[in-house]
Amino acid sequence: MVTTKLAMKLVYILLIIFTFTVSPAISTAPESCDSGSENPCINKAKALPLKIIAIVAIFTTSLIGVMAPLFSRYISFLRPDGNGFMIVKCFSSGIILGTGFMHVLPHAFEMLSSECLSDDPWHKFPFAGFVAMLSGLVTLAIDSVTTSLYTVKNVVRPVVDEYGIDQEKAIHGVGYNQSHGHGVLLSPTKDDGPSDPQLLRYRIIAMVLELGILFHSVVIGLSLGASNDACTIKGLIIALCFHHLFEGVGLGGCILQADFTNVKKFLMAFLFAGTTPCGIFLGLSLSSIYRDNSPTALITIGLLNACSAGMLIYMALVDLLATEFMGSMLQGSIKLQIKCFAAALLGCTVMSVVAKWG
Repeated sequence: MVTTKLAMKLVYILLIIFTFTVSPAISTAPESCDSGSENPCINKAKALPLKIIAIVAIFTTSLIGVMAPLFSRYISFLRPDGNGFMIVKCFSSGIILGTGFMHVLPHAFEMLSSECLSDDPWHKFPFAGFVAMLSGLVTLAIDSVTTSLYTVKNVVRPVVDEYGIDQEKAIHGVGYNQSHGHGVLLSPTKDDGPSDPQLLRYRIIAMVLELGILFHSVVIGLSLGASNDACTIKGLIIALCFHHLFEGVGLGGCILQADFTNVKKFLMAFLFAGTTPCGIFLGLSLSSIYRDNSPTALITIGLLNACSAGMLIYMALVDLLATEFMGSMLQGSIKLQIKCFAAALLGCTVMSVVAKWG
């Protein structure tokens, strides 16, 4: 999966460079936004211990959330091929969908429509929705191209069989898990390259989903670490702990299905758990020069949030919920479909409630 990782890192780095380069050049702000307003809650001495508590609490809850599905194999009710696991996975997908719609995207709209940004162009065009839309399309492209590359890589010699399936159709059939064993000979698995198309899809989904989550985790940590508003931080700690706990369950379920090696599973889990605390540390180091309401901060964080929202919404709807609901397991049972829909709706509801404090 080296190509996938490089592509994700490149997109992430290019977006950050773009936002930091462009935002100062095309933004101006009223003087009141740069000078800061009087707020009794602004207290750096009180905010610092709260940030330390936030680091420990968020790391712990994130780790519990993401690790819980990885040990579900030892619980008969939650075995990966059972109905219980499917219901939990749909609940987790609802959590991710709710995160995109109720947390990340509204924050992007709020920041990019701030009064601290000039009317032209920020108040004359819905940049948050535009970037989220492009992000969803780019995620689709990465998803599709990566699947094609690894499908072709794991095909040794497509041949024409007795049913007349040509090479192009054979490769296409593998990519969409429609091959029935005619015309395509798969190579043995090399290192961690899966020859099973469905396993390949699970791995790509896990990788892209983690990227989308890491996007807004960094943003959340940076904003919290740079803020000296003790009143706001207190509420955020509780909201973010619940947020990362449930989000971790969703990501952990995808990592479990991807069937990575144990080392990669735990690496991805710790990367998820540690990203927001690292963002808080970064925010602490920048707190003397970083202002939440500065044009550069608003545009950079707003664009990153919009990008993350597009990725999360696409992944939740297309790669997680749609894939499961159109799969053979749910299509074979209306009763299970109803249970899974209720679970997804419950996940969205939970994140909608948490959004009140987030």
